[in-house]
Amino acid sequence: MKAEDEELTRRIIGAAIEVHRALGPGLLESAYEVCLQHELVRAGLAVLRQVELPIRYEDVMLDAGYRLDLLVEDRVVIELKAVEKVLPIHEAQLITYLKLSGHPIGLLINFNVTKLVDGVTRRVMNY
Repeated sequence: MKAEDEELTRRIIGAAIEVHRALGPGLLESAYEVCLQHELVRAGLAVLRQVELPIRYEDVMLDAGYRLDLLVEDRVVIELKAVEKVLPIHEAQLITYLKLSGHPIGLLINFNVTKLVDGVTRRVMNY
């Protein structure tokens, strides 16, 4: 991973830690999503929320209702969770979102943990 990508993910994780410190665990995913977007924008990053993610099937782009929770600097896909435990299907979801979107970096962040660093998973795709 490039140094600038490493720095970007470090900034995103730092912002997520700030949100977690302020709110703690136990809220809905949507609360963390809007607060993290606010924190990232405040940090000077370009952030899109609930970005449509169509599926290419038989050379046709179809809207199947999928959305990226957050897209930062048009590079990092953030999939947020507020679950008791991150399951392999959650990581598979992030990888699929990366493949469908063509973005190289993904962060799966589960806010329902005592220490946020225990709820962060990073994936990098080498296309």
